Amino acid sequence: MFQDLDLVYDNSFRFDAPEARDRALVFQGDAVLASLQDGKLALPQIGDLGLSAELSFRYAFSLGAERYYLADAEAVPPERLIPSREYRNLGPKEQVFACAVGESLHRWYASTRFCGRCGAKLQDSPTERARVCPDCALTLYPKICPAVIVAVTDGDRLLLTKYQGRAFKRYALVAGFNEIGESIEDTVRREVYEETGLRVKNLRFYKSQPWVFTDSLLMGFYCDLDGSDRITLQTDELSEGGWFRRAELPADHSGISLTGEMIERFRDGQEP
Repeated sequence: MFQDLDLVYDNSFRFDAPEARDRALVFQGDAVLASLQDGKLALPQIGDLGLSAELSFRYAFSLGAERYYLADAEAVPPERLIPSREYRNLGPKEQVFACAVGESLHRWYASTRFCGRCGAKLQDSPTERARVCPDCALTLYPKICPAVIVAVTDGDRLLLTKYQGRAFKRYALVAGFNEIGESIEDTVRREVYEETGLRVKNLRFYKSQPWVFTDSLLMGFYCDLDGSDRITLQTDELSEGGWFRRAELPADHSGISLTGEMIERFRDGQEP
């Protein structure tokens, strides 16, 4: 998965001043300021930026010995921007991870400029990664959405689906977001039933993945079919759904996600 790195990711909150050799994360929407060097993603160093004399930087995190800073920039030449849908398929892995985490932080800071309760302009907390209202004391933290990835199995068969109306056209597993007041196990049962009409049992947690492209924390489960194998698709969510035997599983799936790893583990007979 794309977050499996040989480097230590340190997101401890601090106010370290930037240095010229530190990496800059400059975003416009879901596109990052970067270059391609021999087909690999390269983020600029702060000392290389000539965008504006008024640039300000906010410490974000470090990966190994490299520190990364979010930069505020009003205008970036469009030919120097690489969209998320492109950079996520590039390498090296640590630069892709840095871009994805930085993009998530950028979205959060950009969407928390004003207090949703009283309308005052928010300020950075001096002690933690949070935004604080100076008038009503509302405190906002970065948004993380819990979600499930579900591998529904029936003996030697695995349920695969395709999304409806999305740019991603490859095979996937059933997925969905947790609702307020709902356990994550109940999310598994509800999402599978809503999207496919199937009942499941014997839930086994596999592992999690920070899917920062959508500000999500994915939790992967394997589970067994309980009852009829007749699929009734929720057609506003899914365009396809079907059972595939282990030896016939398509390879047309994400190569950087928890979904892809879970499909491959089932193919190899290594599911829990």
